[in-house]
Amino acid sequence: MLPNGNSPAMMGAMSRVLDQLRKAVEASDENQCRIARGANIARSQLSRLMRGERGLSIEGIERLAEYLGLEITIRPKRRRKRR
Repeated sequence: MLPNGNSPAMMGAMSRVLDQLRKAVEASDENQCRIARGANIARSQLSRLMRGERGLSIEGIERLAEYLGLEITIRPKRRRKRR
């Protein structure tokens, strides 16, 4: 466990989600102000997310994903075959 109570695996998974959101924002034809307004998150939050300074709350992630037309899926991890 990390000092903030999160496991390294959880932090890695969250990092991948945030990376995908950043890529979707960059690929969008809309500017950050419009995206933030449409997703109902503060422009400053989106700006910090895009700079890699901060993440978003779960609710913010859900609203941003919804606005960008993305679906967040949680599924069991594939297990490696043991030799």
